[in-house]
Amino acid sequence: MAPEQIAAERINRIYEELDREARQGGYHLNSDPGFVRLLIEGLLTNEDRFGYRSCPCRLASGKREEDLDIICPCDYRDADLEEYGACYCSLYVSRAVADGDEEVGFVPERRPPAESRSDLRPAVPEAASVSNLAFPVWRCRVCGYLCARDEPPGVCPICKATKDRFERFL
Repeated sequence: MAPEQIAAERINRIYEELDREARQGGYHLNSDPGFVRLLIEGLLTNEDRFGYRSCPCRLASGKREEDLDIICPCDYRDADLEEYGACYCSLYVSRAVADGDEEVGFVPERRPPAESRSDLRPAVPEAASVSNLAFPVWRCRVCGYLCARDEPPGVCPICKATKDRFERFL
């Protein structure tokens, strides 16, 4: 099989996977299949280069721990969908956009500059109010899924984000 054919099959397989997962999670992929395939090609290029699928429309550092917020689906997807009808790269779109009722306009970059990213952590309630919990609570940074257990799950059961996309919440 020719390398181009292998690449096309890989892109098609990922397209089907992303579409299935989007639908299961209540999300919608952009309705332009050619555009989606180009974005998937970028995701796969980043995966081959860095070992993870960072957003193809942003510059990744190549250090997974620094790029956790831009691994697709990125931490900014839901806020962008709510406010602008599409995520930054327009891979994911709102129902109105997917149905053709609205068009995607400009989606500004929501990711803060590198020097201020380490300061961004969700507010954690006072320790005294949660001291009686038997387990720590972990939050998926992508979809907000919460679970109480010793360690975060290996893969989020909702959005399929990996363990390193979880943060201790309580």
